[in-house]
Amino acid sequence: MALHETIEQTVTGLGYELVDIERTAGGLLRVTIDQPYVQGAEQFINAEDCEKVTRQLQFVLEVEGAAYSRLEVSSPGIDRPLRGEKDFERFAGELIDLTLKVPIGAAAAAGSGVAASRKKFRGTLERAASGWQIVWSEEPAVKPGQKVSRKKIPAPLQALGFTLDEIVQARLAPVVDFKGRRPKSAPGTEI
Repeated sequence: MALHETIEQTVTGLGYELVDIERTAGGLLRVTIDQPYVQGAEQFINAEDCEKVTRQLQFVLEVEGAAYSRLEVSSPGIDRPLRGEKDFERFAGELIDLTLKVPIGAAAAAGSGVAASRKKFRGTLERAASGWQIVWSEEPAVKPGQKVSRKKIPAPLQALGFTLDEIVQARLAPVVDFKGRRPKSAPGTEI
């Protein structure tokens, strides 16, 4: 059995989701796990979860005779990679960083004000008719304490449609809010 399959079976058997496996030249085997997706529930990986998976993987990898010098099991972190359709469904509506395989090209950039050689985008992930789209605004972020005129016209929103085959990498954009997590509010409600 291949190493990836062995690790995936072990992690899913313990009730977790396998996000990523990374091997380095120095013999490090890094396994990234997450809680399975449950609609409406925010669940996080803690140190006890990582310890539980580490102990089981050490045993399983020893039995399989896998060659590694160090095993590291961790959570995906605030910049979690988005790998497949399931991850995109789970994080629809979230702020993401997206890198395309090829630049958007002159045809897609015409009239939009976006450079034709652009491959990296940060915006909100949304479901589109032909797959997925990222929606963003070129307006600079307001600095803390900065006053914004009520007469200022906001920059228009821009959207770029894409399929999963067109991306090199997609990650959740790391947003740090020191006031703590706030529950998502329903559209039209203010907090």
